[in-house]
Amino acid sequence: MQDIIKGTAYVLGHNIDTDQIIPAKHLVYSLSDPEESKKYGAYALSGLPDAVAGLPKGNIKFVADGEHRSAYQILVAGKNFGCGSSREHAPAALQIAGVTAVVAESYARIFYRNAVDGGFLLPFESEQPLMNEIRTGDDLEINIPAGTLKNLTRSTSYRLRPLGDVLDIVKAGGLFPYARKAGMLKS
Repeated sequence: MQDIIKGTAYVLGHNIDTDQIIPAKHLVYSLSDPEESKKYGAYALSGLPDAVAGLPKGNIKFVADGEHRSAYQILVAGKNFGCGSSREHAPAALQIAGVTAVVAESYARIFYRNAVDGGFLLPFESEQPLMNEIRTGDDLEINIPAGTLKNLTRSTSYRLRPLGDVLDIVKAGGLFPYARKAGMLKS
């Protein structure tokens, strides 16, 4: 993982739940089968209702029909991102779709832990609400060591809360690989 993450923004609202991230009807595919797991990417954020608060104007699809990778690599959301049921498939679906980072005002604890423990993506917390400052399609740059997010499209910059040990866990590929690397578990 590099110190700089660049990507295109996809902006959402508050209280995006795990069934909106990956609907329960799509939890039938194997995450360990490379071809089958692509279905999680194809259906990522497919549970968003058309009228969900914060959905990009024009109801821009997160993943184009027939694809399993999204044109958007960084999600920007409001409060309580990933609320709902405990579903490690949610951060996995986003990762398979090509998301490297989520920047939200706050997270549901279970989504945050699943994202980190599985090493799926970096869950940044913004120091201010960004869902009204950034637009879907804006080019973003996250500088991890500096703790900043730059909107390259609009020439603005924002502070992010430090990741602490979360960064090392995600870089290692999840909690168990991190614990083995740190000597907490035998290989």
